[in-house]
Amino acid sequence: MKAALLRAIHEPLTIEEIDVAEPKTGEVLVRIEASGVCHSDLHRIHGDFPSPLPMVMGHEGSGVVEAVGPGVGSPQVGDHVVLSIGPYCNECLACGAGRFSDCPKIAAMRPLGALFDGTSRLSKGDERISNQSFVSSFAEYTVVPATGAIPVRKDAPLDTIALVGCGVTTGVAAVFNDARVAPGDRVAVFGCGGVGLNAVQAAALAGAEMVIGVDLLDSKLELAKEFGATHTVNASEGDPVEQIRALTRIGVDHAFEVIGIPAVVLQGMASLKPGKRMWVLGVLPADAVLEIPWWQLMAGRQGLQFSGFGAANPRADIPRIVDLYMAGKLKLDELITERMPLERINDAFDLMERGEVARTLVYPR
Repeated sequence: MKAALLRAIHEPLTIEEIDVAEPKTGEVLVRIEASGVCHSDLHRIHGDFPSPLPMVMGHEGSGVVEAVGPGVGSPQVGDHVVLSIGPYCNECLACGAGRFSDCPKIAAMRPLGALFDGTSRLSKGDERISNQSFVSSFAEYTVVPATGAIPVRKDAPLDTIALVGCGVTTGVAAVFNDARVAPGDRVAVFGCGGVGLNAVQAAALAGAEMVIGVDLLDSKLELAKEFGATHTVNASEGDPVEQIRALTRIGVDHAFEVIGIPAVVLQGMASLKPGKRMWVLGVLPADAVLEIPWWQLMAGRQGLQFSGFGAANPRADIPRIVDLYMAGKLKLDELITERMPLERINDAFDLMERGEVARTLVYPR
């Protein structure tokens, strides 16, 4: 089958013919319809966190189940599925408590580029090829844990809902599940790209009184307004913290960092009201260090927390998000700036690095 591989950091992906094995116990084979191109993919290309290479890239996909392994009750062959970056073992204490994002098997296997049994179904001859985040959707087919293939309604556009596998759910669930934004709250979102726009529209849907989009590009700030931002701040035109405080007088109830830059995390914390919390959705480099003055934490009683996939329950949250989209409550089509064949995957990353797209969809066939 055709797939896009990362063989060396800082190098373009290569389109190659590779092999995919049959699904094992608790796994399913999925024919990929489309895949979103996410900033987290770019972090791997730049080497911001270790990746076992070679690796089939892509972690935001959708498709149709072609085969199921032993012991799989759901999904079934023919089901339309969104591929989740948050599969779960359903055996550990965290899964039993409904904290699927805390599943230790995810934490153990993801850095190895493996599925739950510690191996990969991807190869080229005798060469083992790693799996990205239990998905590897830059390919014609992939094998994933059954808990990572979420059945959704068949009347939803199968290509568009690929975005729900990562970026949409990460932004929406962070607002709904982690921060629990309430009507009347004031929210600042630092970074109005693919994930940030979803945090913006979720905050608006939650009834926030003020939703402030922060970015360096006017084009992205205009998009933020379309997605529900009541105010925008161009951080290239002055200190964003001062601009936010000028708008709010006291600060915001929730701040979301959706870029992955330590200095922006600190700006987000400085924009908070006393006693409020900063949520980090962006992927910082693995060796990033945050220096926070103790007085800021003590006097402001502020919190800082990473939002891992928005503490989503994939089986419940992904179909619900698709339903909200189909009901016209969430914008997904408007997120898609470009559509292109898999062979142009490196063009998609070039557009992302130039800040010219919110999301690009790539199609393997």
